[in-house]
Amino acid sequence: MKFKISRENFLKPLQLVVGVVERRQTLPILSNVLIILKDSRLSLTGTDLEVEIVGHINLSATAEDGEITVPARKLMDICKSLPEATDLTLTEKDGRVQIISGRSHFTLSSLPANEFPSVDDGATGETFAIKHTELKRLIDRTSFAMAQQDVRYYLNGMLLEVSDGRLRAVATDGHRLAMMDSEKIEFSSDKIQAIIPRKAVMELSRLLLDEGQVTVALSDNHIQVVAEDFRFTSKLVDGAYPDYDRVVPKGGDKQLVGLREDLRSGFSRAAILSNEKYRSVKLILAQDLLTLVASNPEQEEAREEVTVKYDSTELELGFNVSYIIDILNILSGKDVCFTFSDANSSVLIEDPEQQDAVYVVMPMRL
Repeated sequence: MKFKISRENFLKPLQLVVGVVERRQTLPILSNVLIILKDSRLSLTGTDLEVEIVGHINLSATAEDGEITVPARKLMDICKSLPEATDLTLTEKDGRVQIISGRSHFTLSSLPANEFPSVDDGATGETFAIKHTELKRLIDRTSFAMAQQDVRYYLNGMLLEVSDGRLRAVATDGHRLAMMDSEKIEFSSDKIQAIIPRKAVMELSRLLLDEGQVTVALSDNHIQVVAEDFRFTSKLVDGAYPDYDRVVPKGGDKQLVGLREDLRSGFSRAAILSNEKYRSVKLILAQDLLTLVASNPEQEEAREEVTVKYDSTELELGFNVSYIIDILNILSGKDVCFTFSDANSSVLIEDPEQQDAVYVVMPMRL
C-alpha cells in the first residue's frame, strides 16, 4: 500500500472514525483503525465491536492498493501535528507503516487487516431516507433524557420508531421523557421499533451534517446509516421499550405559558440553592404568577417570581430543577407551555408554536 494525500483530506475521514475507538481495549487491534485502499477509494474503519464507522474519500493521485491497521490515536495525533496545507505519503512495508510529510518521518507499528473485527450488519432490513438535519434534530432534542448505566438496560439508549410516515425518537430515564416526531418520510412498511445504544446515539449525532440525506436501514439486530462520505453501523439493544404513550399525561386542565428565557433564568437562579442531592424546587402557581422556591440542608433559600399567563386554581408542585432546565435549554421557541393536572401528576412541557415534540417530568415529594 502506498498513497499520497493532503493533510486536510486525510483528517476528514480519520476524525469521523476515531471517536468510536476506545483508548483502553482488551483486544489490541480495537485500538487501531483499518485502512483499505482499492481502486483509488480510501476507506478508514473504527469499531468497538458494538459500533462501527467507515469514512470514505476518493484519491486523485495514483496509488498502490492494500490494507493495514495502525494505532488510531497516534495516527490522529501525527496528522494534527503536521502543518496545514501540507501533503503526506503513507507507505506500508514489512508490517510497518511509514508516514512522510516534508522533513517529518514517522514509523508506526501495525497489525494485519484480516484480524480486524467487523460489526455484522445482518440483513438489510427496512430502509428509508431522511435529511441529515432532521435526524440530528431528533437526536439532539431527545438524547439528554436517556438513562446512564441504569439496570434497566433498555433505557440506556434511544427508541426510534417508524410509523404513519414519520420517524419518532423517544428517550427516558424513568423520571423524565422526551419525544419528538420528524417531518414526513417515505416508508412503506408497518410500524418498526429499534433501541439504539447510548454511545451509538452520541456518535451518530456527531457524524450528521448540515445538508444532504442519509439512508437508514433497520434490521432485527442492527441499524445502518449511510451517507455520501461515511457508513455507520451499530448493534441494537435487545429488549422491549416501555409503553411510553402511557407516560404522557392526558387531560391536563391547568396551563401555564411563559417566556422561555424568563423561565430558564428563574429556574437557573433558584437551582443555585437547591439541595445538591435531590435538586428539588417548589413551584407555586397563582394568578399570572409563578413562584419558585428552593432550599438546602444549610437552611439557605432562593425565591424567584416569574410573570406568566395562568388563570386556573392555585397549585403547589415539586420537581427536579435540573430536568426542567434541560428541557428549557433544548427548546428554541419564544414561549413555553406547562400543562398540569394536580400536585401528584407529571407535567407536560411543549413549545406552543412547534408541537412536534413533548417533554414529561415526574413530580417530586417535597
